[in-house]
Amino acid sequence: MVLRNKFRDFAPIALLFVVFNALAIALRGRLVAWNVDQDVIIIGNLFLFAATFFSFLVAHRGLQHSNPHVFTRSVMGSIMVKMFLAIIAAFIYISIYRKQLNKPALFICMGLYLVYTFLEVSVLTRILRRKPNE
Repeated sequence: MVLRNKFRDFAPIALLFVVFNALAIALRGRLVAWNVDQDVIIIGNLFLFAATFFSFLVAHRGLQHSNPHVFTRSVMGSIMVKMFLAIIAAFIYISIYRKQLNKPALFICMGLYLVYTFLEVSVLTRILRRKPNE
C-alpha cells in the first residue's frame, strides 16, 4: 500500500518526463531550426528524471520519520546531491563536447532541472500536508 502511494505521488514527475520527451521528439524540425540538439535534451531529461526519482525516494523515506528535522535534512540533502550530479554531468558534457557544445540545449536542461526540483518539492509538501500530525 505504501509503495503504491509512493509511486502514485511520483506520477506528476513521471508525466512531466513523458510529455517533455514527446514534445522533444514531435518538435524535432523546430528544434533543428533553432539550432538545439534533440539528443542532448532527451538524454538530459532522462538523467534529470533518474536523479529526481532517487532524490524523491530519499526525501520520501525521510518523510516517514517522526522527527520533522529528518524530513527537512533529507529533502535538502537529496536536492543538494541532485544539484551536484547535474553540475558534474554538465561539466562532463562541456569537457567532452567543447567544440560542438550546444548551448541552447544545455540551457534547456538547466531549466528542466529547475522544473523537476520545483515539482518534486511541491509533491513532497503536498504529501507532508496529508500526513497526520503526531
